[in-house]
Amino acid sequence: MDLDVWLLLGAVVVIAAIVSVRFAHRSGLPSLLIFLGLGILLGESGMGIPFENAQLAQQIGLSALALILAEGGLTTNWRHVRSAVPTALVLATLGVAISIVIVALAVQGLLGESWRTALILGAVLASTDAAAVFSVLRRLPLPPKLAGTLEAESGFNDAPTVIVVVLLSATATPVPTPWEFVMHAGIELVIGAAVGLSVGPLGAYALRHIALPASGLYPLAVLALTFVAYGAAAVMHGSGFLAVYLTALILGNTRLPHRSATRGFAEGAAWLAQIGLFVMLGLLASPGEMPGAIVPGLVAGLVLVLVARPASVLVSALVVRLARLDRLNWREQTFLSWAGLRGAVPIVLATIPWASSVQGAEVVFNEVFVIVIVFTILQGPTLPYVARLLGVAAPAEARDLEVEAAPWRSSTPTCSRSACHRRRCCTAWRSSSCACRPGPPSR
Repeated sequence: MDLDVWLLLGAVVVIAAIVSVRFAHRSGLPSLLIFLGLGILLGESGMGIPFENAQLAQQIGLSALALILAEGGLTTNWRHVRSAVPTALVLATLGVAISIVIVALAVQGLLGESWRTALILGAVLASTDAAAVFSVLRRLPLPPKLAGTLEAESGFNDAPTVIVVVLLSATATPVPTPWEFVMHAGIELVIGAAVGLSVGPLGAYALRHIALPASGLYPLAVLALTFVAYGAAAVMHGSGFLAVYLTALILGNTRLPHRSATRGFAEGAAWLAQIGLFVMLGLLASPGEMPGAIVPGLVAGLVLVLVARPASVLVSALVVRLARLDRLNWREQTFLSWAGLRGAVPIVLATIPWASSVQGAEVVFNEVFVIVIVFTILQGPTLPYVARLLGVAAPAEARDLEVEAAPWRSSTPTCSRSACHRRRCCTAWRSSSCACRPGPPSR
């Protein structure tokens, strides 16, 4: 097909996806299921569009996830998540490790898979999905600390899981030891954090002091800065996902020119990235091979949801409580266990071993695809009922109202008495209307 046909098809798919979001919103299902369905409909089993390039899917998928993470950081309110950061960090590190080990032990023992395959499947499933969490939980009336824990965890846990999956997918080397996992992950996370904590403040300072000629340039500059952090961290062999999330979190919580418009632009870009990502993953899937992955997928998914996730939450909550960083009651822990949604992230991570030609990687991809679809249907719509049943739902809160603001340059800035007192009087000194200059006596 020529370019015009592709453009027409792409526009129709985007419009269909936008219309389907309304249905997903009313039903409580994450939109990813409908987007995946569109991809399957367009694929070999539907309209016959072939797509089997796992390496290209991996590259596009990781780039789309970076954009989704950037939007998540830009739209996250630091005041709401600040108290939840210790718990989220423990869940994103220790909790991820516990989940990987439990799922790997179950898959190796129950399904007879090799240790490398079992560990890959456990690592792929360990990360909660930022897009699914943001789209579902932001509609729920949850207490700020509980919602902040889930949002911050979904933003932080992508980085360590990507590191583990990449290490396990290196077929030229044996399975790394636990110490090697900790060492590699620690170095990459430190580099990513350093880059994010550097690019974020520097970018915020620059945007506050540079008056751009058009308001539409500010959203582009902000997103470009997040990808500067992502690329710089990747070049330095650090975690690009942690860098982009921290940069976006800093920029999103700094008073920037046209901040509201920037967030709106980032949200639209993230929706487009989600649509393209899920449709592409649907194209990559082979429905004819899915029946053989149903039973192993359901076994691994049940272990993940009923054993691994609750255990990771329980141990993480105990650690933060012993460290006196936070305290979660059993109701909050139960909801955190059930609300660990999986979405595009596990499916994208499953393309990494497939692109690296790891033995059995395509089977892992099919199993992960089944797990994401089945357990998203089971968990997503039930979250409001589970929140009310556990008594963790909170009344709706008032939303902040933001007013657009931007630097303003003028050849004759208005003078004020405070400026005069600071000996920085403006060029309007000679004008009779200057506040620093006494005017004519009033009658």
